[in-house]
Formats: sequence, structure tokens, C-alpha cells
Amino acid sequence: MKNRLEELRKQRGLRQEELAAALEVSRQTIGSLENGRYNPSIQLAFKLAKYFGLTIEDIFIYEEAPK
Repeated sequence: MKNRLEELRKQRGLRQEELAAALEVSRQTIGSLENGRYNPSIQLAFKLAKYFGLTIEDIFIYEEAPK
């Protein structure tokens, strides 16, 4: 699943550490999300959407795997 997290974070002038602290997760979690190595729990996805004032769909782009 792709996402716009890094783009949104940088637009706000935030470091990974600052976003992580605001969401009560580790900096490594933010880095893994941004690099596509980790898909968030639904709870974290909602927290991110609320933090940025967007919908989950505005942040995360779902792409079905080819069959």
C-alpha cells in the first residue's frame, strides 16, 4: 500500500520524531510507514487522518496486487 505520509509530514515542516511523538508511536514506525515496509493498524490510520485533517483514503493509496 502506498501513502503520502512523507509528503504530508514535510509540508508541515515536521521531523519523523515530532510526528511520532504526536501519534505516540516510535520514529521507526513513521520511517517504516513512509518507506512502505509497514501498513498501519486501522487505529493508527485513523490517528494519522485526524492529525492531518484528511481522510484515510487521502493518505493511503490501496492498490490490488496483480493476479
